[in-house]
Amino acid sequence: MQRKIIHIDMDCFYAAVELRDRPELRGKPVAVGGAKRRGVLTTCNYEARKFGCRSGMPGFKALELCPDLILLPVNLEKYTFESQRIREIFLDYTNVIEPLSLDEAYLDVSEHKERFAWDIAKEIRTRIFETTELTASAGVAPNKMLAKIASDWRKPNGQFAVLPDDVEDFMKLLSVGKISGVGKKTRERLAVAGIHTCGDLQQFSEEELNQKFGKFGSNLYLMSRGIDSRPVAPHRVRKSMSTERTYPEDLTAIEQALAESAMMIDELRNNFQQSRHKDRTIAKIFVKLKFSDFKSTTKECLHDEIDTSRYDLLIREAWLRGNEAVRLIGVGIRFATEEEKATEQMSFEMIEADV
Repeated sequence: MQRKIIHIDMDCFYAAVELRDRPELRGKPVAVGGAKRRGVLTTCNYEARKFGCRSGMPGFKALELCPDLILLPVNLEKYTFESQRIREIFLDYTNVIEPLSLDEAYLDVSEHKERFAWDIAKEIRTRIFETTELTASAGVAPNKMLAKIASDWRKPNGQFAVLPDDVEDFMKLLSVGKISGVGKKTRERLAVAGIHTCGDLQQFSEEELNQKFGKFGSNLYLMSRGIDSRPVAPHRVRKSMSTERTYPEDLTAIEQALAESAMMIDELRNNFQQSRHKDRTIAKIFVKLKFSDFKSTTKECLHDEIDTSRYDLLIREAWLRGNEAVRLIGVGIRFATEEEKATEQMSFEMIEADV
């Protein structure tokens, strides 16, 4: 059966919520996050983007580009509330929902035999606006990868579809930079080899791409052809929960990393408390750093709660391992397995028996 996948992506979500609640700021350049000069922007509106401001940019850099930029602090409680209202709308159309973050999600609407996914996406976007006064963009396609690419095609407040019969032609002209996982460095490597579009990539065999890019070569081979067999997965048993962010400009100071991770820890805490996993036992916390040379490191410790001070220690330890500028930060938790919980209970009972 041909899948019908919709990717919904809210437009400048955090900033849009703030502008809705503070209409006097409309038309002005506004960013959320990075309220301290060493902080990092989580999002900004289109007025700010005209000056070159963007998500992941250090606050001081954004202020250099746009001195009149209005920096607002992150209010995750408010954004989480709006996200929940939006997800309730999704549930009127399907239970097969895979949230990616507070502001985006995949929906599998294949069960709607008599309705076009295009019409469903348009109706969802209309209802989101009527309910929240916020706009959303949508992508419609036969798989997740294409739906996500399509949702960015007519932003803001638009939608685009890649129909099954159009996939081959669509992919040939698509920039390789649109493929998930292809960042600046990989684009540069591909450009040196004369590869700029997915059509260019299709000229190489899977074996040749594996030789050039390791295991990622197989992903490039499939994705350049628009092939993605991943299902929308709402009910998978999660072993962990995390949030991470890649920065267009590397973070060169530990203070920047700590300021950015503090916001991400708050986001992780909110996501956990609002999720169906909130009653699960946390076994470990961890951080992930990817350095400017693309090497990564992960640092974790046993801990049963989302504790900012513990994360700060892990960030500092991980930072020293690379001694390089950082291009990605991630923070997360690992859930206890049933075996670990059983062992913990057994140890507790033995202690009680000794007493």
